Amino acid sequence: MQALILAGGSGTRFWPLSRRHRPKQLLALDGEASLLQATAERLRPLAGPDSQWVCTTEQLADEVRRQLPEVPQEQILAEPEGRNTAAAIGWSVRSMPEDCRRQVVGVFPADHRMADGEAFRRAVAAGVELIEQDDRIVTLGVRPHRVESGYGFLELGETLEPSPGGARGVRRVIRFTEKPDLETARRFTASGNYLWNAGIFLFRGLTLLERLASSAPQIAAGLDRIAERPELTAELYRELPAISIDHAVMERQEDLVTVPLDCGWSDLGSWPALAELMAAGSDNASRGDVVALDSTDNLLLADQGTIAALGVSGLVVVRTDDVVLVVPKERAQEVKALVDELARRGRNDLL
Repeated sequence: MQALILAGGSGTRFWPLSRRHRPKQLLALDGEASLLQATAERLRPLAGPDSQWVCTTEQLADEVRRQLPEVPQEQILAEPEGRNTAAAIGWSVRSMPEDCRRQVVGVFPADHRMADGEAFRRAVAAGVELIEQDDRIVTLGVRPHRVESGYGFLELGETLEPSPGGARGVRRVIRFTEKPDLETARRFTASGNYLWNAGIFLFRGLTLLERLASSAPQIAAGLDRIAERPELTAELYRELPAISIDHAVMERQEDLVTVPLDCGWSDLGSWPALAELMAAGSDNASRGDVVALDSTDNLLLADQGTIAALGVSGLVVVRTDDVVLVVPKERAQEVKALVDELARRGRNDLL
């Protein structure tokens, strides 16, 4: 298979540690390796460096090459401008040689965590086998363990029998709902008939391009123009519709199936999500030089200097060399509002 790693996100929810020049996927939030490096290494038994492609931005391309020196230079694809995932995935697949596009292509976000890499690979291998048996699009789904409105949901249909590769619970997808409101997410979670969409998709490259042509003809036509006039890539790319692959393609497919992913998946989507992984039974989740007294249920992360906390709870405190962030855990998803305000004030030195 060919593995396409999406590594162009800005990671604003992890500000101030995550910056424009060093976003979340390039940080070592969960161990010594960056999330990008961990993703590439996790995929290696299924798709070695010669079969890995990375879609990133021009601003981040040099750092991606530095972190993944074994991936061929020409397989680090730098988007001229971010136009959301439909354009990124379509353009990346079009950039592959035809013999690669004929293979199964897997799309993997660069900033996810998998506690059990072997279980992850088994689920991916089952999806590949499904596609080899019957050309279709496969997504990996995660059983919800909390009410979460920030994820897409997959409504499950009948079970496929026999399931490929010994995988259990492979189901048809009746409906794809992206990021419902909180009440709908609560209902979906309680029903037991929905999975979170992990943003991991498998398909033959040529099949994806065919589905783009039928479901998102503007994007497909734009990609055709770029292929015909590569010297105008930057100009033509900016004209592509900015829409997610979920809305552009996945929601419109009648043969979508999902393989359950039970591997301790987390998209590390916020500071509290990281705190859950770091706490490990301690009073606080902490990293760096931290002194905490009579304090519980905090995330205290000192990238530079020291954090001292006394008599506080439920906080996220992150210190870098130039910023200290203090926010209640329940409002940590709103950090982007601070990033937007700093941009409005022209504080590009902090972004």
